[in-house]
Amino acid sequence: MSSVFKFCLILILSLGASHSLAETTEEKGLRIAKEAEARNNGFIGDESDLEMILIDAYGSKIIRKMQGKVLEVENDGDKSLNIFLNPKDVKGTKMLTWSHKKDDDNQWLYLPSLKRVKKISSRNKSSSFMGSEFSYEDIGSQEIEKYKFNFIKDGKSADGEDVHIIERVPVANSGYSKQVVQISKKHLNAVHVSYYDRKNELLKTADMSDFKKYTVAGKELWRASNIHMKNVQTKKESIFKWNNRKLGVKFKENLFTKRALKR
Repeated sequence: MSSVFKFCLILILSLGASHSLAETTEEKGLRIAKEAEARNNGFIGDESDLEMILIDAYGSKIIRKMQGKVLEVENDGDKSLNIFLNPKDVKGTKMLTWSHKKDDDNQWLYLPSLKRVKKISSRNKSSSFMGSEFSYEDIGSQEIEKYKFNFIKDGKSADGEDVHIIERVPVANSGYSKQVVQISKKHLNAVHVSYYDRKNELLKTADMSDFKKYTVAGKELWRASNIHMKNVQTKKESIFKWNNRKLGVKFKENLFTKRALKR
């Protein structure tokens, strides 16, 4: 075999191999989502003091304070509990979410004025959570099994951070037609999300900031301390703030039950 023919053969084989190994945009988007999920797993339990700031179109603010707890569940979505502490009109209200990888999330709201637990219907998950710009769907965890992914491009966030930009499209009932997510290459967390309504028009945006590092069982985990949600259609805004956050907390599972909501 001549050296020229051998070189051509190697070139053809190498080109064929690289082509077969090339990812589609769908495969790359899913891979990035899986890498982000793996990077953020292992927190065991998350406990914090929360502030939810509601800002109307004229800039007036209402501040609500909560206690938040999240239980990591192996092989399924997480369980979360939010307890409102003040002001008086919402004090004692509790929100319990059991998120799932494939099935619809289960969500219950305890209303102290009625002393009863109300189940949130999956048809209502696009509704506002306690008057905020966050929906019940946003409060549930964003399990990757509930979306189809597509890699758009690499780019920069508004703060100049290197990010992957991916699109995720819900595969089941959702208040959104799609979401465009910027994922930090540094810590594989979302730093910006654009939400599109069922008409495929931009509805709202979320910016995640003030990331803090936590260590659980030797693993470094990053979490945003602020999420700023802006509704571009109504001009209303809402901010979630995490204070005194602890990861690695070991909760009893019976804390995250319907029965416990009435205690």
